[in-house]
Amino acid sequence: MTVPADRHLVEVSGTEALWLLEGSGQGRLVYVRRDLAVVRPATHVMEYGRLIVRSPVQAAAVSGRALLTYQVDEIRAPAGTGWTVTAHGPADVIADPDEAAHYRRTLPGWAHGPHDTLLRLHPQSVSGFRLARTVTGAGR
Repeated sequence: MTVPADRHLVEVSGTEALWLLEGSGQGRLVYVRRDLAVVRPATHVMEYGRLIVRSPVQAAAVSGRALLTYQVDEIRAPAGTGWTVTAHGPADVIADPDEAAHYRRTLPGWAHGPHDTLLRLHPQSVSGFRLARTVTGAGR
């Protein structure tokens, strides 16, 4: 399979990547378990420079982890345009019952019970790309 020559990635600034991340509400939580990458759907909100994530994962699977990755994108098919953003940093499980209740009311989840975890991710790096197409025949 070949990639059409008119598609390319354009790196965006950290500020624009954060803006794209804040404007979205769903993404993917990525972590390593038993030497394998695990990807789970998640919802999120940015508050006070922290990314609050609700994902169907057991708290024990992510607590004590040094770093987690969160990925968000919006890709328009079949054009192949859009954007992708990745945030990476340390995270902790939200254990305070009042804070957890607030986020359970405001962030929709996929599962309830032991597979419903709220995390506070402190992004140390945020990067992003716009997925673009070269305009052909411009000016004709």
